[in-house]
Amino acid sequence: MRGCSRASCSINIFALLLVLNVANGDNPYRFYTWKITYGDIYPLGVKQQGILINGQFPGPQIDCVTNDNLIISVYNYLDEPFLISWNGILQRKNSWQDGVFGTTCPIPPGKNFTYIVQVKDQIGSYYYFPSLGLHKAAGGFGSIKVYSRPQIPVPFPPPAGDHSILVGDWFKSSHKQLRYILDSGHNLPSPDGLLINGRGWNGFTFNVDSGKTYRFRISNVGLSTSINFRIQGHTMTLVEVEGSHTIQNTYSSIDIHLGQSCSVLVKADQPPKDYYIVTSSRFTSTVLTSTAILHYSNSFIKVSGSLPGGPTFQIDWSLNQARSIRRNLTASAPRPNPQGSYHYGLIKPSRTIILANSAPYINGKQRYAVNSVSYVSPDTPLKLADYFKIGGVFTVGSIPDKPVAGNAYLATYVMNSDYRAFVEIVFQNWEDSVQSWHMNGNAFFVVGMGGGQWTSASRTGYNLRDAVFRSTTQVYPKSWTAIYLALDNVGMWNIRSENWGRQYLGQQFYLRVYTSSPSLRDEYPVPRNALLCGRARGRRTRPF
Repeated sequence: MRGCSRASCSINIFALLLVLNVANGDNPYRFYTWKITYGDIYPLGVKQQGILINGQFPGPQIDCVTNDNLIISVYNYLDEPFLISWNGILQRKNSWQDGVFGTTCPIPPGKNFTYIVQVKDQIGSYYYFPSLGLHKAAGGFGSIKVYSRPQIPVPFPPPAGDHSILVGDWFKSSHKQLRYILDSGHNLPSPDGLLINGRGWNGFTFNVDSGKTYRFRISNVGLSTSINFRIQGHTMTLVEVEGSHTIQNTYSSIDIHLGQSCSVLVKADQPPKDYYIVTSSRFTSTVLTSTAILHYSNSFIKVSGSLPGGPTFQIDWSLNQARSIRRNLTASAPRPNPQGSYHYGLIKPSRTIILANSAPYINGKQRYAVNSVSYVSPDTPLKLADYFKIGGVFTVGSIPDKPVAGNAYLATYVMNSDYRAFVEIVFQNWEDSVQSWHMNGNAFFVVGMGGGQWTSASRTGYNLRDAVFRSTTQVYPKSWTAIYLALDNVGMWNIRSENWGRQYLGQQFYLRVYTSSPSLRDEYPVPRNALLCGRARGRRTRPF
């Protein structure tokens, strides 16, 4: 709460819980208090100023069960505003809690805010991260595990252990230095290395017992680089991708693009010793590599030998692997019904949206754009402007549904869509780099990928039966990716590049999923504790 006393904060939180109990019934509550501070970290052997949560880098792990309510009180002790977003958590009917500037005012220095997040009808592997000011380059991220309810069957035996692995590129420059580079009109430099759970070469050890099977949840929390993940002498069985149980294919290595998460099962079936866990960069001129250790509990032999090789530039290899990832139609979802009971392939989209990324120079500075529009953040969160009917903040429909000719330009743009529309979105990439796109508040079916220009004839190759259902997808160089999306979540939702330099310099926009109904059935009202900034400052939220 904004500068409230201990007594008033307690009363406000209690009242919030009374309101939420009406909506959420008997679903459990989990309470967290997070203190956001700067602190010294040494991820690549060099002292840096990192962003810590309760003194930890990476931040504390969230373990929860489908439909749990997470009450997370965040205290900002940094010298600048701060926000946390929840990558892949759908925030059903509640974009107010999404933690991006389009929906939420930042937490000012010295203040706090309590997020109230329900992991509604979700399972799987996700992560949280700081969404403002390139803070992600300094830390502040952590893993989120959403377990199935005990009565819902999972399509594999319970593993002996469940490990989270946060991998990603890292820079020795501070987030403020990197931000200055972007603000000066340049792209980010090449990263200096890769981290596994916040540490460099051989900096982290995972312990296993011979003969047992373990689950590893891997998330790419980096800023600019796709990675490949592998374990020396072991294979991996893919079982889940961002909330979808998958066909259980076995891989010797797996690509994980920016913002993506997945789960693999690994059986400790090799001779007892230590083995390398390896992550390396993909599609980069200089291949970066980092390692951790898989340690058998009865091992007295240190890790040795050469690192297992992985793909580097091979786009076809990655594309073929991506196409092999399919949804397990016989597995239960968060509820006791098969995942395949929703026949998305039988629904005709009412609208086709084609989104083309580009890298224009505008006013002599590097920018990034979608359909020739480079996003500029307004002084007031879009969701608050929409709620309070504050004019001049954004214009609905200010981004075209398809690429247009002409010079790129700066704008605060919002795409409008009706509640419960079923749409087709094509991400068209004419650049030489792999793109990664994420959608807040929604997951989608990745129905097709291909090279060159997408046309209506491309639909003949769509997977309309068992496409994976996720919230982040890659688009290969000079290629396209198509998704089907049911817009069943009212709110203001960020669609963005997961390359954080591109996102910062304009490759994002907001999708307004709208209904005229004021019913709680469709969307929760503005939170009583909502922070108000910009032109919303001084307004009243609502009484309980």
